[in-house]
Amino acid sequence: MKHGKKYSDAAKQIDRSVAYEPADAIALAKKTAVAKFDETIEVHIRTGCDGRHAEQQIRGAVVLPNGTGKTVKVLVFAKGEKVNEAEAAGADYVGGDELIPKIQNEGWLDFDVVVATPDMMGVVGRLGKTLGPKGLMPNPKAGTVTMDVAKAIADIKAGKIEYRLDKSNIIHVPIGKASFTEEKLQENFNALMEAIVKARPSALKGQFLRSITLASTMGPGVKVSVARF
Repeated sequence: MKHGKKYSDAAKQIDRSVAYEPADAIALAKKTAVAKFDETIEVHIRTGCDGRHAEQQIRGAVVLPNGTGKTVKVLVFAKGEKVNEAEAAGADYVGGDELIPKIQNEGWLDFDVVVATPDMMGVVGRLGKTLGPKGLMPNPKAGTVTMDVAKAIADIKAGKIEYRLDKSNIIHVPIGKASFTEEKLQENFNALMEAIVKARPSALKGQFLRSITLASTMGPGVKVSVARF
């Protein structure tokens, strides 16, 4: 894969053979974010889990103390009183059955997170094939299937992010923007890592965290030392 001059110049600032301390890795990820837009700083965690086994699956959510820097659009599936509650809490879209054809047939996906009350999961289940592959299906472990829709919306808007294993047993999570201060990114990184370490499956034998890499949207990866975790 051929990279442009900006990327190549940025990559020269990183020693690929070194696993940096988190603070140094964050500083480098910020420094090498040279795109014209405010890049997202992402963490990629390779685990020793085997996600094909249910007991080694990892899925959860954590509220980043400084948010993600992104305005998150929330869709809530609810009925009755919960519709008013969701609207009052700042949901971007609220509805029920009538949204199914819009999402299934018209390909409407103008939202980042889906929240549903438990009594609406029968409706939402019909969207499994559409929402599932995009990681948008509500899930009790992530706090997105709940009767307390107001709290769910408040947490998401405040910077709650979901983490889960992908098919390669890697977790990919944003921890903020390149415009954030190093301190804010460090606080978000610490909150994320604390949640991930706690989420270690008890069934897992051997090393849990194989590698951690920090990178901006368009920038090169920076290896982080896993020793402290």
